[in-house]
Amino acid sequence: MNVLIRIKRYDPERDNKPYWDEFRVEADPIDRLLDALNTIKWTMDGTLTFRRSCAHGVCGSDAMRINGRNRLACKVLMRDVGNKVTIEPMLGYAVIKDLVVDMDRFFDKYRSIKPFLITHDNEPGTERLQSPAERARYDEGTKCILCGACTGSCPSIWGNPDWVGPASIVNAHRFIFDSRDQGAAERLQLLSHKDGVWRCRTIFNCADACPRGIPVTDLIEQVKRAVVYGGPEDA
Repeated sequence: MNVLIRIKRYDPERDNKPYWDEFRVEADPIDRLLDALNTIKWTMDGTLTFRRSCAHGVCGSDAMRINGRNRLACKVLMRDVGNKVTIEPMLGYAVIKDLVVDMDRFFDKYRSIKPFLITHDNEPGTERLQSPAERARYDEGTKCILCGACTGSCPSIWGNPDWVGPASIVNAHRFIFDSRDQGAAERLQLLSHKDGVWRCRTIFNCADACPRGIPVTDLIEQVKRAVVYGGPEDA
């Protein structure tokens, strides 16, 4: 199939404003969009800049706005975008160059919710055991690959860059509802302020954008209930 690929490009060191660049690419219907981008970079324009690494939907590095929706280029097949596709950098992030966005603030917010196991008791003599039900309670949050697609799809972030964002709340959920963790109160306090969990307007863009199928909005609602009830037990 012959595909017209329109890419929104911008080099802050050279360009006054973003502009659209077009490329014609021959692709197999079951090629990934990442394959087409590689073809452009390797054979047409080596200055095209985008992130990619594992190419298997695990690292999350090639998140971008594809036909108006945040997706991973390595998971989108050419047959699913048709003969014309528009690619832009994700919204809500400063553009470093072309499709590469600055993720520093995203990871600062992620670190702010203390995404690690917190315990205050003495180290146990054996491993910290959990039942299958206890493990299942926070399983969805463990699937996050920190691609930023959910956060970049959220109008609340577009309007208020200081908001902690859905990805950070999902990762907070993963520990708040972990039966082994003792830092829930600390995280819930962090998320109870004006730029915390209440900034979510339940728009569901985040759940649609997640390449791992995480029910992001539902997890955020669970954290909201935990804030209201003072802990995860009844949330």
